Amino acid sequence: MKIIFISLGCDKNLVDTEMMLGMLSGKGYTFTDDEEEADIAVVNTCCFINDAKQESIDSLIALGEKKKNGRLKGIIATGCLAQRYAKEIRQEIPEVDAIVGTNAFDQIADAIERTAGKERPDFLRDIHETPVFGKKRVLTTGGHYAYLKIAEGCDKHCTYCIIPKVRGNYRSVPMEILVKEAQDLVEEGVRELILVAQETTIYGVDLYGEKKLPELLKKLCAIAGLYWIRILYCYPEEITGELIDTIKKEKKICHYLDIPVQHASDDVLKRMGRRTSNEDLRTMIGRLRKEISDICLRTTLITGFPGETDNDHETLMEFVDEMEFDRLGVFTYSAEENTPAAEFPGQIEEETKQKRQGEIMELQQEIAFDKAADMIGREIYVMIEGKVADEDTYAGRTYKDAPGVDGLIFVSSEEELMSGDFVKVKVTASYEYDLIGEIVQ
Repeated sequence: MKIIFISLGCDKNLVDTEMMLGMLSGKGYTFTDDEEEADIAVVNTCCFINDAKQESIDSLIALGEKKKNGRLKGIIATGCLAQRYAKEIRQEIPEVDAIVGTNAFDQIADAIERTAGKERPDFLRDIHETPVFGKKRVLTTGGHYAYLKIAEGCDKHCTYCIIPKVRGNYRSVPMEILVKEAQDLVEEGVRELILVAQETTIYGVDLYGEKKLPELLKKLCAIAGLYWIRILYCYPEEITGELIDTIKKEKKICHYLDIPVQHASDDVLKRMGRRTSNEDLRTMIGRLRKEISDICLRTTLITGFPGETDNDHETLMEFVDEMEFDRLGVFTYSAEENTPAAEFPGQIEEETKQKRQGEIMELQQEIAFDKAADMIGREIYVMIEGKVADEDTYAGRTYKDAPGVDGLIFVSSEEELMSGDFVKVKVTASYEYDLIGEIVQ
């Protein structure tokens, strides 16, 4: 049988997909990217916000039509939507043959075998159990970079977020398992590791009684052949002096932090269940820039949260203008059922959410374009991502650019380059969010 995987949602979900691919590869299954060739389709779903939920549902429905009319024999729903809405999927999308929850994806082979045997099994473990980790993966990122998921679940319980109810409590992956997984990935050709979790900054608290991210980073830096380590999803209130010092001293750690602050109005932050204030955020951002002068800061915001006033929005605009984040994304608030915020008074009209989102992004665009222009004349190391078709030009990333969410730098080269190569480049121009450069001999 040929299996097609469709992985939706975040990079943490992608790691689960890669583990499932590894498990099935070890059992002799073959894979395809063509839905017309597939016997079984596995959709690793997301339900973080309404748009992600709808994308997952649409994918399952579209595959259901192919199952009626073509070669496809079975559909398996895995991941967050499958965990959260198993009963509803059974009722509303009967073409789905098997459901595998967030904490049960190690049973994917069993799900496929039973689906092929015309059974309709469900695999839904307790979401708070010890998660599946340390399984051999089949990388889907091209092989030169990989995500390293260091923990599962979350304990923060922000009022807008459903993740603790579909992923469970915060559970760190034991350090020795992570180091071994990282070593294996590097031996397979990975040159950049990107650390992910619902929150990376409190890694180890549940296992070791204290934050252990700095120690983990030092052990990863000791792996020969690894060039870059990038850290995502750092809650600002959990960033310690030890972590900052480790980022400063360890040369392999990119001077890049993803800090999802969500808002800057104290009233909104309080209703969100966040544990920072406007002043706290300004203090942490100032400290990071003072301690690490070339640090690149990325953040995400939510606009249109219930009760957000025009003054709250102006406070956020002022914050964005003054903080000048290098990278910034804005989501409109999505009311998720069974979260406290969905029941809050003062729900904002969609038109107002979109208007506020547009105003923030217009402001951030000016900041980002200026920051890109400021890079002109600078010499910087670039990781090559791939070749531009029919041109002697390659796309790459600087330390300031996480894959899939940030910009690119385009480099001319008559010499053939490979994905994962590092070259020193002089930035010669900028175009919106992207850069243009030439190799420094």
